[in-house]
Amino acid sequence: MEQTKEISALLHLIDDPDAEVYSTVSEKIISFGKDIIPNLEHLWETTPDEAIQERIEMLIHSLHFRDLQMDITAWATDKEHDLFTGALLVSRYQYPDLNLATHYQELEKMRRNIWLELNSFLTSLEKINVLNNILFNYYKIKGTEINYTQPDDFLLHKLVETKKGNVIPMGLLFITLANLLDINLYMVNIPRQFILAYFDEDPENVVDATYPPEHIQFFLDSASGQIFSHKDVETYFKRISVTPTASYFKPLSNKRMIQLLLEEYAKCFSDEKSLYKKNDLLSLASQLNDTEDDQ
Repeated sequence: MEQTKEISALLHLIDDPDAEVYSTVSEKIISFGKDIIPNLEHLWETTPDEAIQERIEMLIHSLHFRDLQMDITAWATDKEHDLFTGALLVSRYQYPDLNLATHYQELEKMRRNIWLELNSFLTSLEKINVLNNILFNYYKIKGTEINYTQPDDFLLHKLVETKKGNVIPMGLLFITLANLLDINLYMVNIPRQFILAYFDEDPENVVDATYPPEHIQFFLDSASGQIFSHKDVETYFKRISVTPTASYFKPLSNKRMIQLLLEEYAKCFSDEKSLYKKNDLLSLASQLNDTEDDQ
């Protein structure tokens, strides 16, 4: 953005010790939108004072965050609310300059490699074995345990780039690819787990969900590719002393899965210095509350 007299004056006031003055100045700077970011970056590079650099960093962060809030709202109100796009938007919180197109291209390569191995004669289990083989053996993707000291392991774009991620982005990748390949794989609402389920048909066609869920053939741990039976899941419920009901076996909507990703990712930022990130991410998650039940 062209450095006008007004912008120069505002930037000069970033170091004002008066909190009220700084609040007014920062609000005005943010009102210019992300076009002012290059001006702020230049100021950061030419400012030796670390405290002022921190203020500039927070201003840049606020500008990116405001944009992301609008993008999340647009995604949530779009009829498609594509899962892969939603997950990439979450990545943009920490990586605001993320190139989404590059990751769409990588996704298409994965889809094509799997599609080449599929045919109409395969059973449901054989289709999942093809998915497992391509992701774990061909791409050498490694699923990790959930560790809140490793925030990048929650991000789908990092999984695509580094071939490493925990069960949540792994599940999102499995579901995205399954959807592109007409495979009825969905994440279900089993407590304290991020488990996928293979449905006999599109869950929207299942009118009366019951327990045991006859419309589910088997379950899948996306971090390892391991298949679980109904009996395995029943044993799990007994172990955690929870009575299974039909509600636990309904597929999560795309919005709910992205909300879940935001909520879990937020847990990575609990120390005092990064607490604002936790609050930001939970705020983004709350944006999806109004329509979280829509598929």
